[in-house]
Amino acid sequence: MYDWFFRQRNSKRQIDWLAIDAWLDSTLAETWERIKDGYDAASSFFARFRLTGWRRLLNEAASEAVSLAAGGLIVMYGLALPAFQEVEEGRWLTTGKYSVKFLDANGNEIGKRGINLDDAVPLEEIPDHMIKATLATEDRRFYEHFGVDVVGTLRALIENLRANEVVQGGSSITQQVAKNLFLSSERSIQRKIKEAFLALLLESRLTKDEILKLYLDRSYMGGGAFGVEAAAQFYFGKSIRDVNLAEAAMLAGLFKAPTKYAPHVDLAAARARANVVLDNLVEAGYYTAGQVLHARLNPARIVETRQMEAPDWFLDYAFDEVQRLMEGKGHFNLIARTTVDLNLQRAAEKTLVSALRQRGRAVRADAGAIVIMETDGAVRALVGGPDYGESQFNRATKARRQPGSSFKVYVYATALENGYKPTTIVRDASRSCGRWHPRNYSGGHGSGARLPLWLALARSLNTTAAELSFAVGREKVIEMTQRLGIRGIKKTCSMALGDTGITPLEHVGGVATFANGGKLARPYAILEIYTANGELVYSRERDEPPAPQVVSRQVAEQMNQMLHKVVTQGTGQRAQLDFTHVAGKTGTSTGPKDVWFVGFTGKYVGGVWIGRDDNRPMVNGTTGGQLAAPIWQQIMSVAHTDMNIPTIPGLDPHPVQVAEQQRLAATRRNQVAATEVEQKPTRSQSLMSEKTRRALERIVQSLRVATGAAGDEDKPPAGSEARQPADRRADASGTLARSSGLGRP
Repeated sequence: MYDWFFRQRNSKRQIDWLAIDAWLDSTLAETWERIKDGYDAASSFFARFRLTGWRRLLNEAASEAVSLAAGGLIVMYGLALPAFQEVEEGRWLTTGKYSVKFLDANGNEIGKRGINLDDAVPLEEIPDHMIKATLATEDRRFYEHFGVDVVGTLRALIENLRANEVVQGGSSITQQVAKNLFLSSERSIQRKIKEAFLALLLESRLTKDEILKLYLDRSYMGGGAFGVEAAAQFYFGKSIRDVNLAEAAMLAGLFKAPTKYAPHVDLAAARARANVVLDNLVEAGYYTAGQVLHARLNPARIVETRQMEAPDWFLDYAFDEVQRLMEGKGHFNLIARTTVDLNLQRAAEKTLVSALRQRGRAVRADAGAIVIMETDGAVRALVGGPDYGESQFNRATKARRQPGSSFKVYVYATALENGYKPTTIVRDASRSCGRWHPRNYSGGHGSGARLPLWLALARSLNTTAAELSFAVGREKVIEMTQRLGIRGIKKTCSMALGDTGITPLEHVGGVATFANGGKLARPYAILEIYTANGELVYSRERDEPPAPQVVSRQVAEQMNQMLHKVVTQGTGQRAQLDFTHVAGKTGTSTGPKDVWFVGFTGKYVGGVWIGRDDNRPMVNGTTGGQLAAPIWQQIMSVAHTDMNIPTIPGLDPHPVQVAEQQRLAATRRNQVAATEVEQKPTRSQSLMSEKTRRALERIVQSLRVATGAAGDEDKPPAGSEARQPADRRADASGTLARSSGLGRP
């Protein structure tokens, strides 16, 4: 039997467990006695300082205050740390936002986006009534508080409680500067806490005048303008130095709600707000009622702004592209030359508004989008909705709507890549996918008829499209869309019928690939970007690689032939033009909630979407061929200003284009003939053969070389310039100036 109290290792040793237990007991007992002795000693010592009466109460209060203060400091540090993390050293006077002036292709200014910032006017040159109007309205105790106006905050809280609504803001000017520089505009407790701590930080590092200057320079004033100088230029066409009291009151009223009170949006509301500012000036004691009476009787008038006529939808899209191209490059104040065609842009805007006004109510449609681009992807016109002032949501670039049957373009292109031809015989029938079985628009699950591939597309048969996606593989269809720049297509049973939302811009860019013969047509709006100093920082021609061939030329041509049949013999006949060939596809989603037409000529690719913002169905029976195709046709009739239109790959030239080419060729021949008549040699010249003329020229040249005059033949004799007539000398100097580039206006 093994004895657990012994271990065999060379010799046996006994473990005395009783001794160990005794040692532990004695040690613990000794430690406890020492603790009690220490406690008794400490109690005896502090008993000497025992307070009674009011002294004890005061001591207890002080102790609690110290405890709360220590805890408060810890809490405040935890709250302040995220705020200070928002601050980057060295960026006190920058916003980190872009300011972009946009030009059309010819270099004419068409609008601005981003920060329209102008802080060139020193604080001492800003009129006194502008500063007083700002302080009276926004922060009367600005020069008295330490960044957070506790008194003002409490007063605003009381007034808001009395009115049972928010009638006064509690943020000081310093807090608003902190928000403008470092924070977003979200309404949350966390943001207000950050705002307060950052205000304290600003007050510790900047003077009151510096903070006020930042507020006057960095506050958004509506109309894309930041700062009072930019706002004065935008609304009144003058510097802030020259604004009168009425104009200053209107500007000061914009700080609270620049969009609501912007005078170019609602002049009546802006003037009413200006009267409130004038009341504040009197209430604050800066002016008397008599001094502001003239400003009340003569309210500010604004100048006509080019902003109202700017291609806003296009500029929003172009601004996003500029930010993407300039990310991480450190340039914020920029000038961008764009691809927009203003005439085409305005025509597209008017066409959409007119169509929705005339037919939208009848079919319960209230929204739409139009995209027109060249076959390489250069966006010429972009309309994101019927009314930019009412809603700035850009449906052309951000609304993902079901393309319906217009998505079949990608299904059929995938089929052509996988051995199908336009003449391949297919059936008007399809297999089931789970519990889903495709139905044609006319009803039924297919007649079973056999027909060529192009005719199935022209008739927009849902059954055939679904069967093609199953036959070639839905994964291949998705891969096709990805190659063409379309993202987010999901593998579903009904994907061939366009059940996944895409944007009009993506759709038009995808179809443009076929219009140009198979090269990727990634949409773009920017040609060049310059800094404010004129430095070229981006050039599409220089910085972008050539467009890759993403679809074979053969497949593109075959697809174009089939899409042409859609317009001539199928659902898109209302999109036909009498001067050039058209290829395209209609689309109608379930509901119908969306109707489309996406098509192209040899010059332009365009897409039209019509629907509702709430995604509710329109009137039953509304189709892309009935509603969207005529809109497309109307726009394209305006877009083609001449008949010199390239031929769609895979199609023969249109008879009108043939006639135009013949006319241009005849014109060129006539011009050449006229030039030859003008240059026809005289009779004496014609009597001398060309061979004889060349021989005489060689003899003359040899004689000049022999006499040493060959190197001086172009030099006039000394003093000859003085003997030239004055008009000849002037002509010679003018010629020299022109040849050297001097003297140009």
